[in-house]
Amino acid sequence: MKYKNANDIIPETLLAEVQKYAAGDLLYIPQLKERRKSWGEGSGARQYLRKRNQEIRDRFDQGQTVDELSDAYRLSPDSIRKIIYAKPNICGRATDSTEEK
Repeated sequence: MKYKNANDIIPETLLAEVQKYAAGDLLYIPQLKERRKSWGEGSGARQYLRKRNQEIRDRFDQGQTVDELSDAYRLSPDSIRKIIYAKPNICGRATDSTEEK
């Protein structure tokens, strides 16, 4: 996030209106919702977790135990169970915390 002077980017009439509410204060102006990325999209974390969780489900289906998966992925057995037993969404894929809302 880069600092910009409002005098340089906001029309004078709009600036005068904003000054009535926040003269001298620092303001944060969030991006428009349609330009905002969901959690993990910019860093690739969402994609990484989606792939990891699918690997966990596949390995469980191939016969690995919850404890083995817990050790392999350094997750608690409860976390492994949540990933394995997540309810499938409309597309048939399991939903987890990395799925878009």
